[in-house]
Amino acid sequence: MDYNFLIVDDSMIIRKMIAKTLTISGLDIGEIFFAENGEQALDQLRKNRVHMVFSDINMPDMNGIEMIEEMRNQDLLPSIPVIIIATEHNRQRIETLKAMGVKAYLRKPFIPEEFYRVIKELLH
Repeated sequence: MDYNFLIVDDSMIIRKMIAKTLTISGLDIGEIFFAENGEQALDQLRKNRVHMVFSDINMPDMNGIEMIEEMRNQDLLPSIPVIIIATEHNRQRIETLKAMGVKAYLRKPFIPEEFYRVIKELLH
C-alpha cells in the first residue's frame, strides 16, 4: 500500500527535510503534499487522501494547534494521525496536544531513526 503524507510547516527547508527523510525511509510513498500553515493544510486534507500529517506548531495565519482543533471538529483526527515536529519543548503543551489527539511529538531537529520508528508504529 502506498501512503500519502502531508507536511505542514512555514519553513520550506523543514518541509524539504521531512520529505527527504520520508523518501529514504523505505516506506511505500504515494504522494507528499505540502502546506505552509493550518489553513492550507485543511485545504489539502479536503482535496487529497492523506494517511499521516506532520505539522509544526508555530505558523502564520493558522497555527498547528488551531489546525488540530479544526481537524478534531471535522472528526479527522481518529482516521489521520498527526505528528507534531517542533522546537517547542514545553511538557504541558506536549501533554495538551496528545490529549487533543496528536499521536506523537518529535523535537526539531529530529533524529531520523526516531522519525522512522514513530511512523512505522503508527502505520502498522
